[in-house]
Amino acid sequence: MAKNNKGKDDGSSAIPTSRAGRFARMARMAGGVAGGMLAEGSRQLRAGKRPSTRDMLLTPGNARRVAEQLATMRGAAMKVGQILSMDAGELLPRELADILARLRDDARYMPVAQLQAVMREAYGDDWETLFYDFDTRPLAAASIGQVHRTISPDGREIVLKVQYPGVADSIDSDVDNIAGLLRLSGLLPQGFDIQPLLDDAKCQLKDEADYLKEAEFLQAFGDLLRDDERFLLPEVLPELTRHNVLAMTYVAGSPIDSIIDLPQAERDRVMTALIELMLLELFELRMVQTDPNFANYQYRRGTGEIVLLDFGATRRFKAGFANNYKKLARGAIAGDRAKVAAAAERLGFSMGEADSEYRELVLEVLMLVLEPLCTDEDYDFARSSMARDLSALAEEVRGYRDIWRAPPIDAVYFHRKVAGMYLLATRLKARVNVHMLVQRWLA
Repeated sequence: MAKNNKGKDDGSSAIPTSRAGRFARMARMAGGVAGGMLAEGSRQLRAGKRPSTRDMLLTPGNARRVAEQLATMRGAAMKVGQILSMDAGELLPRELADILARLRDDARYMPVAQLQAVMREAYGDDWETLFYDFDTRPLAAASIGQVHRTISPDGREIVLKVQYPGVADSIDSDVDNIAGLLRLSGLLPQGFDIQPLLDDAKCQLKDEADYLKEAEFLQAFGDLLRDDERFLLPEVLPELTRHNVLAMTYVAGSPIDSIIDLPQAERDRVMTALIELMLLELFELRMVQTDPNFANYQYRRGTGEIVLLDFGATRRFKAGFANNYKKLARGAIAGDRAKVAAAAERLGFSMGEADSEYRELVLEVLMLVLEPLCTDEDYDFARSSMARDLSALAEEVRGYRDIWRAPPIDAVYFHRKVAGMYLLATRLKARVNVHMLVQRWLA
């Protein structure tokens, strides 16, 4: 961690850019975890207990070691942790899910010297002449890059999303190293084939690391919502955008969850707009921004506009997936569990044998997730027991690990977005008639 001129931690840390350097970080982390296990085993033996591998591994100290190292490395190592914490949290041991969950919002930013090297690579040695009042302290830092405020050559207030060095080139090795660590831990559920998710994560992360592609996604969403007064998006500056730096106009706003102090009607309006946008993305655009991080949404109190940020995790979906999801929704609304099961199987879910307890359990999970669609009235997310009930059902799922199979990849990413929207609606104590919204595409 870098120190400022008073010797205090300034919140930055150099990012290892070479594969060897990043592997060394992983090895150091593994060594620290092993040492922590030995220490915990000795402590338990002295206390007269017979320690299990699980108890020795899942200690607060080891949790801290894993989270801190992955947060320092950023890039794919951190992103895989984020993906697993949201997408497989109900299937992983709770302690491991908690370790990975710490990575959602915990990222260090680059020291100034490393930042300047990236800027020189993108714009040349005289890059500072292009921008006025460039702020070296980022507005935000995440797993792939960090955001800086500055003034463009034509005088506009803009932001530059600057990618961490070495991140794009280390995606394959980072993902493989994380996979190895998880397998060696012995904590992955038996029968949990993580490889398809990791292989797809490599492709998704390579797309996220291509800022020219993200610029295309941002432009597409901007075109789609140009006439929708509820939403406001930054505009891409193509002449200043590079493969590792995305230039956009600066759009100010307050954190989306700060509207909790606004009247119920306004909170309902905002959440209704966001859920309707999610449905529009899947059923019309077939291109979904799959990262539900609250930081990707802001609110402008003067106008009531919802600011949409960060389209790096945008994912395209095939027409077949969207159409089968419509069938899933129709079946749930009709209360027809046979139709729900048929649609789920077409989507790629493993439903087990007909009339089996496992099949009924999976159906129960799906019906619970689709519950907000099923009645033509405002769904009160804050009063709903959905999260608690899903957690209880997840405990039952753990009893079927011998027949459980990973859900289809597209469903994993879309449900990540759905879960994020439900969580935000709960945080805002919003009430939304989801049934009415979805009818537009089911009629």
